Amino acid sequence: MKKIIIAGGTGFLGTSLANHYSNQDTEIIILTRGKSKIRGGIQYESWDGKTIGSWIKVIDNSDIVINLNGKSVDCRYTKKNKSLIYSTRLESTNILGQAILQCNTPPKLWINSASATIYRHSVDKEMDEYTGEFGEGFSIDVCQKWEAAFNQFELKQTRKVILRTGIVLGKSGGPMKPLKMLAKLGFGGKQGSGEQYVSWLHEYDFVNIIDFIASNQDINGAYNITAPTPLPNSDFMKAIRQALKIRVGISMPRWLLELGAIITGTETELILKSRRVVPAKLLEAGYHFKFKEINKALFNLCG
Repeated sequence: MKKIIIAGGTGFLGTSLANHYSNQDTEIIILTRGKSKIRGGIQYESWDGKTIGSWIKVIDNSDIVINLNGKSVDCRYTKKNKSLIYSTRLESTNILGQAILQCNTPPKLWINSASATIYRHSVDKEMDEYTGEFGEGFSIDVCQKWEAAFNQFELKQTRKVILRTGIVLGKSGGPMKPLKMLAKLGFGGKQGSGEQYVSWLHEYDFVNIIDFIASNQDINGAYNITAPTPLPNSDFMKAIRQALKIRVGISMPRWLLELGAIITGTETELILKSRRVVPAKLLEAGYHFKFKEINKALFNLCG
């Protein structure tokens, strides 16, 4: 039986992974800021994400540690929220590294979440792991410091992989619910100029990429975790309308998006930044996407 630890595993991606592994011969332990308990065959172990506690015992002799911990960036970038976005990512990464160093039998694999937003706004070229260009600004600085925190640990017995994940699309979580709602309300047109690229991934491929990484001992370092077919926002929104059988959608200019972001307590960067990211290293390693094209993915998710 495999033993998998998911830190910050109560969100959309953590739930997807837990559901995936619950159908296998796997012991699942989720590190949570809530109370320790066992529910639905899953063990929830309380931690604060920044200090060593009794939770360290579950790290020892585990097969995979997956760190998804971090405050959602779907918020206004106030001073308080920026501080939490940094601290929840850096502190959890640091303390997991320290915990692994203290293990008698360290985990075989440590996977740490990161983000495809580490690359600059790009309409002109695809960003892969070899020639991708980092940019400047708050979000990119968070990503760089996050990866640096992970890379500072030299672990001879633990393989380490960074997930530079794009926008994960799922039926029960992530951005699909609000996007479908917008389209159904008639606002399923392009957002802003519509030229900005969307780097997306179906949740099926997300969980299966984790399996692929776990079974491929040659995979180390930073990997872009996106479908190989990023597309402009205008085409992305059109594909959503087609999946929902909605013929037309009103476009949303930048000024309206800015107003809406203030009202809903988020930032337009999540929509307007062009992420033209491709998974060169994952394809080289031999991973085959089930959902390579956006139309197939959306028809599956909207059906």
